[in-house]
Amino acid sequence: MENQKPKYVNGANILKFLIISALGIFMFFAKITVNGKNSIPVELIVSYIQGNFMQLCRIYALVFIILGAALPFVRKTWNKDNTTTVFSILKILGAIASIGIFFNVGPEAILSPDVGQYLFESLGVGLGVLIPVCAIFISFLISYGFVDCIGMIVRPITRAVWKTPGISAVDAISSFVGSSAMGIMITNGLYKEKKYTAKEASIIVTGFSAVAITFMVVVAETLGLMDYWNTFFVVALIVTFATTAITARIRPLRTIPDEYRNNEPGEIEEEYQGSLLKNAFYEGLKVCDESDPIGKNILSYLKDAMELVLEYLPNLMSIGLAGLLIAEYTQIFDILGYVFYPLTWALRIPEPLLAAKATLLGLAEMYLPVLLVVEAPLVTKFVVGIGSITGILMFSCTIPVILATEVPISLKDLVIVWIERAIISLIMTTLIALVIF
Repeated sequence: MENQKPKYVNGANILKFLIISALGIFMFFAKITVNGKNSIPVELIVSYIQGNFMQLCRIYALVFIILGAALPFVRKTWNKDNTTTVFSILKILGAIASIGIFFNVGPEAILSPDVGQYLFESLGVGLGVLIPVCAIFISFLISYGFVDCIGMIVRPITRAVWKTPGISAVDAISSFVGSSAMGIMITNGLYKEKKYTAKEASIIVTGFSAVAITFMVVVAETLGLMDYWNTFFVVALIVTFATTAITARIRPLRTIPDEYRNNEPGEIEEEYQGSLLKNAFYEGLKVCDESDPIGKNILSYLKDAMELVLEYLPNLMSIGLAGLLIAEYTQIFDILGYVFYPLTWALRIPEPLLAAKATLLGLAEMYLPVLLVVEAPLVTKFVVGIGSITGILMFSCTIPVILATEVPISLKDLVIVWIERAIISLIMTTLIALVIF
């Protein structure tokens, strides 16, 4: 009787697990051609929507930017701390700029096709449509056992490679197929439940909370790299986690106390007996058995996606616009770019100063580096595009979210970790890119 299969291991759950997971994988990784355009299905759906309903998409994006800017004041959360106050004000500025761009009213510098118009039309509208479309199919990967199955398969290597518990694999996968904010909040919850130490939680939020596939698609599409999508995704995955393996072993992460919250005893991770693959498959079936109906899950993820759109688009239109204006009309980033120039020059990246400037911009917002190298050589676009993903830490999103959690890592340490990640990522990605291209 000890070897009797659990009740959730049955034909119906196996079929549901395999079909729904396969559909989710197909939507994000299958390359298909429609009307001469070769891309992944979710991107083709978004292109169709934008191509046929662009004016409605523009109105939708503007409405969500305005609502996103107003919500902190409606909810009376705009001044709960200094960070929230700053970002609430930035959202208002982003909304004002978006209104001006939408109605083509305002300074010429902002209305420029390469600045405000590009930011709103290509990224603001594009992301506003892409996020909810992806949310529908992301639910297929997260809610029906696929993430949990894969997470358990990689558990044996997490402690050895990243010095984190096996359950951190689920955080990492949740970030890649959900959102970086989702990964950070999961980590914060597990830290509060004493399943992670302060050191482990800090490693995870700075190294595993990568931008989601949703955003990676936009980066690849913007840079014209969709023909290399699977390569782009795999390299981003490898470099992200290889970089994390290194930063986990150097300051400042290495010196963070390896203690549970309030210095209390932590929860020891459950050990599994027998075949790893069998346990992983059973874990996936268990989650699949306990999952809500597909319709309910899709609605839940769409709700989360709309919240993300409300949060992200106003920040993009303020921080992104400020960064583009500074890059376009001042020499500030040209000067600061020399911080990374010796490295980009030594690595023989085409247009090394441009690559150095773009790398620096990643600390403010992940899309700014991408926008700067749209016309650059292929290798430069690939290196900068990967770097915008592997950096993880940025002032427009992840840094404020991390500082809002109970994970005990300072702003200074976050900036230091970002610098480390930028340097390591540049080296790794360039070497890979020079081999591929």
